[in-house]
Amino acid sequence: MDGFFEPPLTAEAYRFVVDVVYRHSHIRLGEDKQALLANRLRHRLRNLGLKSYREYCDLLRSPGGGEEIEHLVDLISTNHTKFFREPEHFSFLTRKALPALMPKVVQEGTPLRVWSAASSSGEEPYTLAIALSEAMRAYPSVPWEIFASDISRRMLDRAQQGIYRMEAVEPVPPDLLKRYFQEGVGARTGFCRVKAEVRSRVMFHRINLFQPEYPVPSRFQVIFCRNVMIYFDAASRATLVHRLSQHLAHGGYLIVGHSESLFGIRHSLESIQQGVYYKP
Repeated sequence: MDGFFEPPLTAEAYRFVVDVVYRHSHIRLGEDKQALLANRLRHRLRNLGLKSYREYCDLLRSPGGGEEIEHLVDLISTNHTKFFREPEHFSFLTRKALPALMPKVVQEGTPLRVWSAASSSGEEPYTLAIALSEAMRAYPSVPWEIFASDISRRMLDRAQQGIYRMEAVEPVPPDLLKRYFQEGVGARTGFCRVKAEVRSRVMFHRINLFQPEYPVPSRFQVIFCRNVMIYFDAASRATLVHRLSQHLAHGGYLIVGHSESLFGIRHSLESIQQGVYYKP
């Protein structure tokens, strides 16, 4: 027995769901994730009024199954993130990348554009907005903007609100916390919100990194795509790096997670430091 449902999630049904997830997100679930997937689907099946995983597979196959497939991908996506995660990357951005990028940005008269390509619940793009709010004081005449995207509508909705528990903002330096966050009172005690001046700098959009076209500006000077490629197979990683590189301006930087590497992937980028790649 598989909890409330009979029969349990069979190997055949599991493989079908795994294939659906892979086709629509390139997230590869291994054979060891069957129990995890069954647990995550139980509550969803109850909400849908379905009695078995077979009925759920039928729903995914149906002509109207696209919306549920989107929900499924959202359900299995991992959304672990935090403010100022892997802080070396933000130090690199403000201390090394910006001084190198600014002469060309000023000469071309274009905004500085940064893309957080897997923005989850918003901690990364808001960290970028805070870091740039500080660093761009040295370039007051240069406009800048942050584009943030994620595959999960649920995470995007949460990110756009910009509301976090106080524990979540513990990595934020106290002076920046005071400057860029508003602490909640009354019913909001224990929470804080990113101030409007920071939220207005970030444009959120739903993007599947493997969809045919990206609805983004043609070129970014910096792209953050961190701690997401670890969920993809080698072919998918190569495809993603190629596509992101096409949206990276010459002289720009692609930043991936510390646990990620472009080793084994054919590309034209130069490794600068751990997780940082430069496009000549």
